[in-house]
Amino acid sequence: MKPVREQGAKPPFSYPVRVGHVSANPVTVHLEAGPTEREGLAQLWKITAVHALKSEMQIARWKKDGVRIKGHVEAEIEQACVVTLEPVSSKIQETFEQVFVPEGSKLARMVLSDSAEMVLDPEGPDAPETFTGDTIDAGEVVAEAVALAIDPYPRKPGVGFTDHVEDDPTEEAAPPSPFAALKDWKKND
Repeated sequence: MKPVREQGAKPPFSYPVRVGHVSANPVTVHLEAGPTEREGLAQLWKITAVHALKSEMQIARWKKDGVRIKGHVEAEIEQACVVTLEPVSSKIQETFEQVFVPEGSKLARMVLSDSAEMVLDPEGPDAPETFTGDTIDAGEVVAEAVALAIDPYPRKPGVGFTDHVEDDPTEEAAPPSPFAALKDWKKND
């Protein structure tokens, strides 16, 4: 579930990186969301609360003009149970890696086979993201990693749908006869 925010709106968790200042040697960055940022992320993700979010990442040059951001994120969130609406706490720990290349770069082109079909390896790395201008937002990369790990249907442990029964397993399910609707019809003389 990738969150969608309004065009031009400032992201709730942001860490801009100037592409021109990124070197070939990885730079380690530690990020931690403050109270206002956590509140904004909770609204963006449509959950009850974000209690903690911190990340450690390495930012380095990738090939000639790209940037690689890879790291680890930990978050503590609270959602409403889909059965009882009671609070459900979750801990998220995810690793992420994203490569960015400038718009129009040869590295951003999709690989095509001889028959002009896109070649995608589901187990392979993601295709590079493109960026415009001279800045990449590493905070959005972290927020996206957490958003994709959020359980869309959180449930409190031991809680289930008890009042809803689909079938009674004791009854033998016989298919209805196609003539069952006609049995009550009588011929009028």
